[in-house]
Amino acid sequence: MDKTLKVTNVLSDPTRFKIYEHIIEQQKEFTVSEISNQFEIHPNVARLHLTKLEDINLLISYPQKTGKGGRPSRLYRLSDEVIELNFPHRDYRMLSSIALEAFIELGEPGKQALFQTGKKYGTKVIENYPANSSHTLTVEQKIQILEGAGVVSGMYPKFSHNTKNNSISFEVNNCPFKEVVSKDQPMVCKMHQSFLKGMFEALFQDIELIETENMFLGCNHCSYVAKLTNI
Repeated sequence: MDKTLKVTNVLSDPTRFKIYEHIIEQQKEFTVSEISNQFEIHPNVARLHLTKLEDINLLISYPQKTGKGGRPSRLYRLSDEVIELNFPHRDYRMLSSIALEAFIELGEPGKQALFQTGKKYGTKVIENYPANSSHTLTVEQKIQILEGAGVVSGMYPKFSHNTKNNSISFEVNNCPFKEVVSKDQPMVCKMHQSFLKGMFEALFQDIELIETENMFLGCNHCSYVAKLTNI
């Protein structure tokens, strides 16, 4: 069976899809028992769902080392596989790699063009989001738009608003550009920051975006603080 059909077949089950989304959002390992309790399903059913996701390489598993006797539990976590659902199949990963290498070979002008393009597309994501009228929305409503647009973009972010210092902290739990990070991690991450800045400035006009954690430097996720200078 074609890989795309396998993925759509496995993820067509609503519970299985929610389990996969949950693991993406949490960015940690899970046992069958934990998934069973979270979704209120029998452990055998939870194991079946996890096995199906592992069969198409969306998850990987390994024994949990406890130092105790008995049969060890298995831990399940995300693989580095990225879902690509295209009919017919189009290799956008290759296209992304080609485009990125072209920007790199252009030197500093290429990098600046990449960052500007990233910011432009971040702005478009918000401008095209339904019910976006930034002049009449509260800060909390704007955050809801950022969360929704972030999920659609595959980032599964979590936001919190600090009213005392007028800032928004957020985590990116899944990098939509992780396939091409190996080409030039600092450059890709800076482009992603430009993309995020474009999203924010479409709603808040002007911000200072500060990265505090990076998943490609050993952290569990990427974390940022957006200081609002004009809301």
